[in-house]
Amino acid sequence: MPVPFLDLKAQYRSIKSEIDPAIQAVIDSCAFALGPAVEKFERDFAAYCGTKYCIGVSDGTAALELAMRAYDIGAGEEVITVANSFFASAEAISLAGATPILVDCNEDDALIDVTKIEVAITKKTKAIIPVHLYGQCADMDAINAIAAQHNLIVIEDACQAHGSGYKGKRAGSIGHCGAFSFYPGKNLGAYGEGGGVTTNDESVALKIRMLRDHGMREKYKHSVIGKNDRLDGIQGAVLGTKLPHLEAWNTKRRAHADLYRKLLGNHPKIKLFKTHADRVHNYHLFAIRVPNRDAVQQQLKDKGIATGIHYPIPIHLQEAYAGKWQKGDFPVAERMADELLSLPMFAEMNTEMVEEVIKYLTYIVK
Repeated sequence: MPVPFLDLKAQYRSIKSEIDPAIQAVIDSCAFALGPAVEKFERDFAAYCGTKYCIGVSDGTAALELAMRAYDIGAGEEVITVANSFFASAEAISLAGATPILVDCNEDDALIDVTKIEVAITKKTKAIIPVHLYGQCADMDAINAIAAQHNLIVIEDACQAHGSGYKGKRAGSIGHCGAFSFYPGKNLGAYGEGGGVTTNDESVALKIRMLRDHGMREKYKHSVIGKNDRLDGIQGAVLGTKLPHLEAWNTKRRAHADLYRKLLGNHPKIKLFKTHADRVHNYHLFAIRVPNRDAVQQQLKDKGIATGIHYPIPIHLQEAYAGKWQKGDFPVAERMADELLSLPMFAEMNTEMVEEVIKYLTYIVK
């Protein structure tokens, strides 16, 4: 049985009767840039996350960048984030004009190692960007405590954490603000690019609304230097239609993850990441660690099992930051990059698919 890594067509088929008229309504109204569908989604997603405001933007990288700019973080200042993440976590800091400062991740859960944060703080540090990697929230109590002690802003990189939770709060409501990506493959994905920022700070929300729209407070009156980072109307309609399904989809992902954990948990060579009882994991990805990862991936591919690698090159070893760091600076992240393998994970999977993945994985990894 071939098993895809992700099946967006299956998701579309399940909600086609809702999605098609929602898109057609935007086309009929010609409200393509921002507009009523985006405004409704912003209200609904803010309520879902437990925040006062959501500002729809063009993508997750813009969400991170504009959040920093809204807090006046820029040239000559530093922002701390984690080496084990997608490149955009650091890239957005550079785009805002600030300097990314990396710390290593934990061996057991792949999340930012909070014990390394204070050592990295200098007089130039203005913010911390913890990454809720794979859909599990970072240790936000510890991070918020460090931030409060040093008067720092906390911007949650929640780009993989739609519906994830930490001690009764949803991702995006735990720091000063949260940045989301609505890339099509995310748990809540658009049919193109999309992003959003959640916050309870009215002044920050107002500034991001200006920054995403050429710095305009009102038409043709440009208060600040902004960009064109608007969320378009069709994506707002798609996201608004999908949002009521998100909890059910996340519940199905957790069921698949439970089966993976049950059947792989005692394997001597397959390492699973720790989950925390005080957090709600959305399982955007189900990542494991295996020896000879590339060979294992190829053998699974030969059996019709699609997998992913998130991420094969840590941020500090990317060419774009050549000369800033060197191999060995973040050893845990480097070990992760060599061993990580993401297994198929999407709500529309069934038990037989999960069992098929496990059957071949355990046959290959001995």
